[in-house]
Amino acid sequence: MRRIAIINQKGGVGKTTTAVNLAAALARLGQRVLILDLDPQAHATTHLGVPADGQAPSMYDVLVANRPIAEVRRQAQENLWIAGSDINLAAAEVELAGVVGREVILRDLLGPEEDEFDFLLMDCGPSLGVLTLNALAAAGEVFIPLQPHFLALHGLGKLLETTALVARRINPVLKVTGIVICMLEANLRLCQEVIRDLQEYLDKAKSGPTPWSQAKIFDSKIRRNVKLAECPSHGRPIFDYAPSCNGAEDYTALAREVLGKQPTVIATRVRVEEPATDGFRRQPALADATTAVPDPSVDPQPQTTK
Repeated sequence: MRRIAIINQKGGVGKTTTAVNLAAALARLGQRVLILDLDPQAHATTHLGVPADGQAPSMYDVLVANRPIAEVRRQAQENLWIAGSDINLAAAEVELAGVVGREVILRDLLGPEEDEFDFLLMDCGPSLGVLTLNALAAAGEVFIPLQPHFLALHGLGKLLETTALVARRINPVLKVTGIVICMLEANLRLCQEVIRDLQEYLDKAKSGPTPWSQAKIFDSKIRRNVKLAECPSHGRPIFDYAPSCNGAEDYTALAREVLGKQPTVIATRVRVEEPATDGFRRQPALADATTAVPDPSVDPQPQTTK
């Protein structure tokens, strides 16, 4: 079973959209897929039409009460299951604060599910708290959905540092497999510049010992599509809501690429803009600090104030 954590501490970049629709696409290709909704907002749960009213067992019961995942998950579609979330999960951060080994609770509970599914996708909330750490400790791979805007890159360095610390302390097999470009507007030059900066950043990391040294930008990019924004309110993946739209086409291509099949790359035209003449220069969004991850075993030196 491939265990994939879908994370980004920035909100609104397409995490839940990617988790649900990639899972649905994989299920349509014959894979048995389980989604774990680790976001107290329960967007993935709602997206699949499952009530998040706190009446049914949820991931809160799994993490806090050690309830088996098999008693929580429910089948949403053919080949697709979800272990849902609700607002109670927000209390897990506090209730687990004093628990020894709280970062590996989920990993220890996933054993019975290993042979049941081909893929496990974990939809994480926009934070780097205990819930996300549980996902990173249990995962073998990390997918990072990213909107190709300048500010979206700024938090990426911190996120990559977190994966390095988790890999060093808890989960040595953790790797950042790839970055999913979401809400792409290919006719904007800014999008192309951001993607180019990101590719240069990843190329520089290839010779280092970091968990993202083999990461890539997926060839299958998710174009901005209003149908993707509409389908959660109907409780259905994009394939049931608008199967012929660009969003369905893009997530099918991404699923095929994840499976190692040749994706269908959509040709897009790029509008060429004149260079800025106002004297301003764009600053790099990513620092060249891929190997400057602090060693968690070394305490920082105390600072004195004069």
